[in-house]
Amino acid sequence: MTDTAAAPQPRPSDAVPAGGSARDVEALRARVAEGFPALRADLEALVRIPSVSSPAFDQAHVAASAEAVAQLLREAGMPEVQVLTATRADGVVSRPAVVARRPAPAGAPTVLLYAHHDVQPPGAASSWSTDPFEPTERDGRLFGRGAADDKAGIAAHLGALRALGDDLPVGVTVFVEGEEEIGSPTFVDFLTTHRDLLAADVIVVADSTNWRVGVPALTTSLRGLVDCVVEVRVLEHAVHSGMFGGVVLDAPTLLARLLATLHDDDGSVAVAGLVTGPEPEVDYDEAALRADVSVLPDVRLAGTGSLTGRMWTKPALSVIGIDATSVAQASNTIAPAARAKLSLRIAPGQDPQAAYDALRAHLEGHAPFGARVTVEPGELGKAFQAPADSPAMRVARAAFADAWGTPPVDIGVGGSIPFIADLLEVFPDAAILVTGVEDPDSRAHGADESVDLAELERVVLAEALLLSRVAQA
Repeated sequence: MTDTAAAPQPRPSDAVPAGGSARDVEALRARVAEGFPALRADLEALVRIPSVSSPAFDQAHVAASAEAVAQLLREAGMPEVQVLTATRADGVVSRPAVVARRPAPAGAPTVLLYAHHDVQPPGAASSWSTDPFEPTERDGRLFGRGAADDKAGIAAHLGALRALGDDLPVGVTVFVEGEEEIGSPTFVDFLTTHRDLLAADVIVVADSTNWRVGVPALTTSLRGLVDCVVEVRVLEHAVHSGMFGGVVLDAPTLLARLLATLHDDDGSVAVAGLVTGPEPEVDYDEAALRADVSVLPDVRLAGTGSLTGRMWTKPALSVIGIDATSVAQASNTIAPAARAKLSLRIAPGQDPQAAYDALRAHLEGHAPFGARVTVEPGELGKAFQAPADSPAMRVARAAFADAWGTPPVDIGVGGSIPFIADLLEVFPDAAILVTGVEDPDSRAHGADESVDLAELERVVLAEALLLSRVAQA
């Protein structure tokens, strides 16, 4: 997000005590800067561990990543550090997570710092400018899988703890899970199994993004997620396309016709029963968005209303996979079946089950040419809407303003972090702050993922300031 068409309306950062003089802020800034080279080296070491949690990859690397994180937290002075798992009722065991604790002084609150150490698959090596698991600096950015999402989040927590040392006025629990990139399938089980270890008054989730380099952000809303697989079947088995073509349409053609019903002519989602939220107060400049997303010159943007509204507070529906006969394996037959995986992002205020029911009803109700349409449900993730004005949020605004020298912007994020809703269910009285180290150039999940090193240093300072002040709230 390199530019905005509407000026952000940040809230004042002087609504809470500053927690120290400008001299104190600069002293802490100096401590963060002094420790940053070592912190960067630790981040690079974590990036070198290919901790892909997808089951198609070697899970020994995920275990090694957890142990490496645990050791870093021990060295940062956390007195209680454990690598833990949890088991679901169906016997599925979670990927290893790290829980490190430093108990609160008498009467002080406890802050839970969340990040995840697993990463997305790297994809094709040819898509990367350098080896995805060999961190490389170019133009002030550190490139590598997980450099931003979310091993930089781990680095932010480590850096803040190191900068404060024994001056921590609050209790701190660091929770670094190992399966966020596969949807945190055992997250609730982990929370309930280890509830006493993880209980906190404030939860800081370091897995989001900033408005742009140089302008921090607090994420106040996240869309939820519904996905499913739809199959269109027209035949019991393949038949000769020359013999029977003309009376039976192949399944890929009918699947394409079905998928075309999901959007109207302007590209808005055409599924009845989905919630739309209010327009955000800030907007994206269209030229900046096109540059950030690499939209081809003649491609028209989809939807109506503000660009941020289309990405944050309205539903979005994408086809993220198709199963059909490949070109290399094609023969002169009419394909009997074809499948597609759909990813539906839902606006805050939308119930995920209701959204899935609406999508399924639409698909089944638009079966082309009487084809058999079946829908297999997938992940259901809740959306998130944070209170914009709470004691913890006011402390965070002040900390961000001091770290960057400019007030933070409230943003929504079109992506989903479903486990935040799980955190609120298990710890309903906790205040949740969603922050992050990414920026519009980070390319999380894609090739050439990177983190801006100067921004990471500011994030470390902001978190250290937050921890030093939150007890005052």
